[in-house]
Amino acid sequence: MKHVLVDTDILSLFFREHHQVVDKFKKYLKEYESINFSIVTYYEILSGLKYRDAHKQLNHFLNFANYSNILPLTIQSISISGDIYANLRKTGYLIDDIDILIAGIALANNLVLVTGNEKHFQQIEELEIQNWSK
Repeated sequence: MKHVLVDTDILSLFFREHHQVVDKFKKYLKEYESINFSIVTYYEILSGLKYRDAHKQLNHFLNFANYSNILPLTIQSISISGDIYANLRKTGYLIDDIDILIAGIALANNLVLVTGNEKHFQQIEELEIQNWSK
């Protein structure tokens, strides 16, 4: 199993105890010390839980985050994200900027992106994706 970057949708499924996702997390954590996710995913989950005023879930997420590897935006990941945007725009296929930033972080760190949004990310050259929800 390769090192991965977990996308927001997969992390959300994990917290909702989706059977296949939980099993994949367990397998991954037997081989590696922690789960990787981006600061962008951190923002998406945090803002959603705060909006819903979900204190118990927020505390659970923050505790989980303390044991995770949260990857930042860097000059390199932003540069890669800019290339992704330009290439997608030339083809006429655009995805949300947040997804482009997450893909840039995955590529900058040589990580496989674990996502349920395969359609969004499959247009990005060189990005390896897996879907742990299947």
